[in-house]
Amino acid sequence: MKPRWEVSHSTYLAGRSHLDGVDHLANEMERKWGAGRLRLLVSPELRRKFDSQRSKLNDAIMTGELADVERESGRMVKAWMALDGAAVAAGAFPLSAEVWEASLPNGRVLALVRDNEEAAQISRSGRHVEVWTLAEVARVVEAFPGVAKAKQIWPGSRVEAVRREIVDPLDGFGADFNDEIPF
Repeated sequence: MKPRWEVSHSTYLAGRSHLDGVDHLANEMERKWGAGRLRLLVSPELRRKFDSQRSKLNDAIMTGELADVERESGRMVKAWMALDGAAVAAGAFPLSAEVWEASLPNGRVLALVRDNEEAAQISRSGRHVEVWTLAEVARVVEAFPGVAKAKQIWPGSRVEAVRREIVDPLDGFGADFNDEIPF
């Protein structure tokens, strides 16, 4: 069942236009401050308010009316701006232009830097960041020639997923097995 704000083409477009603005600002803040870093640079009280607003926006997206999505989107923009202003006021520094970060689907953060010297300078700010140098990425690309071959054959292609040839039968199962150990 679709959320109520998605019931018609016009309400979906209206809601999506507000959400696109929030998503764009969130991407800009992650580009400026790092993936998941900005909320850690502010006071616990402001972080709590920010997280509360994220929850309200998510609720509006999942079950709300168009007016709810519009209202909570506007409030989310203000929340991002409040975090940005508080971080600047606290003297925090945005990421260096030489550091690129991306959030992985499982919540991990990957940082890409030019060399080991830059890797040593990354401020982790209380979060787990996996730092990769360009030389390390080059070695990974060399180790997976199938991915590299696709890029050579189809210039401009994008890697959207990497799959193992043999599927692990435990993928998709939780770590809580109650079965008796058979050996």
